Amino acid sequence: MGYFVDTLNSIGATVRNFLRPPVTVNYPAVIRPRPERYHTSFALLHDAPGDELCIGCLACERICPSFVIEIKQAPKRESPVTGKKRGYVEAFTLNLTACIGCELCVQVCPTDALVMLRTPEKPAFCREDLILDVKRLYANEKEKQAAWATGSRLIEMQDPNVGQPKVEKKPAPVAAAPAPAVTPVAASTPAAAPAPVAAEPAAAASEPIKGAS
Repeated sequence: MGYFVDTLNSIGATVRNFLRPPVTVNYPAVIRPRPERYHTSFALLHDAPGDELCIGCLACERICPSFVIEIKQAPKRESPVTGKKRGYVEAFTLNLTACIGCELCVQVCPTDALVMLRTPEKPAFCREDLILDVKRLYANEKEKQAAWATGSRLIEMQDPNVGQPKVEKKPAPVAAAPAPAVTPVAASTPAAAPAPVAAEPAAAASEPIKGAS
């Protein structure tokens, strides 16, 4: 009896799902709108004058929990824009096959050089195609749309004072100095004790009166 009931339940679930309209789309011909915080893949950026923002500080390589970032620092050289000596990166490799999209590497970047993208990488037939080098990372900057988050914005979100009204700090009231305690001045010499009063000598006993003859 139980087997028969289970069979009917299975057939009923199949019929209900068969008549339900499809919820999928023909990707990539149809791309659904993605949420605001959707992010995938990476790009390296340039600043407004056109200089590379990455200084090769290795912060993203150290914090990556999946160890998918490998950086080789270049010797410091003068910037063609500012003329100041600064660090550069010679090699930057990011393996997307093991990336978990935690965005920690973006958060710790001190120059906002590394960002995530809203446009995913194309499907590949070998793992090497999903390993991003320096050329592909800089090419993604121009070819794909960057996500909203940068290191500065992510750090600002963790500041508890962001969005709170500023409270003016009033100076603390200055407490009045306590009045000095008045201590009684002890007498330089102790008061002389009154001299004891000597007792008066007792009156002499009167002599007997001789009788008259």
